Amino acid sequence: MAASARAQVLSLYRMLLKESNKFSSYNYRTYALRRVRDAFRENQALEDSGAVGRLMEEARQSLELIKRQVAIGDMYTAQKIIVEG
Repeated sequence: MAASARAQVLSLYRMLLKESNKFSSYNYRTYALRRVRDAFRENQALEDSGAVGRLMEEARQSLELIKRQVAIGDMYTAQKIIVEG
């Protein structure tokens, strides 16, 4: 993978983690973080530029989805669970 593509992947990874941390619900937050980490770990050895590009586009769409869900979650607050303190 080229250095610029690697930098883009890492940047997208960081953005996904940052947005996932914004979920107010503990369960949604931990699920989103786990899914992001698992997806990137699963494909870290991928070398095919076409496949990397396709997965990057999927990750961008997921990022937009997470942003929307965080905004919706902020509109409807729920009672915190014991794990959240």
